[in-house]
Amino acid sequence: MKKMLSTLILILTSISLLGCENMSKQDIGTVTGAVAGGLIGSRFGGGSGNVLAIGVGAVAGAVIGNAIGKNMDDTDKLKMNNAFENNAVGQPAYWRNSRSGASYTVIPVKNIAYEGNPYCREYRTTAIIAGKKQQVYGTACRQPDGSWRIVSSD
Repeated sequence: MKKMLSTLILILTSISLLGCENMSKQDIGTVTGAVAGGLIGSRFGGGSGNVLAIGVGAVAGAVIGNAIGKNMDDTDKLKMNNAFENNAVGQPAYWRNSRSGASYTVIPVKNIAYEGNPYCREYRTTAIIAGKKQQVYGTACRQPDGSWRIVSSD
């Protein structure tokens, strides 16, 4: 029960922070990575070992999320949105950012409904930044204006 309550608090905190307009893409990447890492860490250990696993997971997730968020520019976000909108489930979109040198693969994994929005997709992003491979799993939903918004990521 305690673990579930902690998980719920982490999720609600991340969702509320993602709605902040003044947050940079790097901030959003850091927060969502930390939350995801903490959630993953919460599944390991017991007692004080569980707290340590959550802390380690949160830090690792924050570092990965920060790196991906820092490197994604507006063109990368446009290409990611294009993949959400136009690619079939399982069909990858690939690109390389000529400015940062980072390369990305986005694969829509599954069409789902999320919090009442029937136009959502689970996805997997693989980024190679400075020679290091990093993966993010998440959910993005189409907004009323046609844009896509990431609503959760692991």
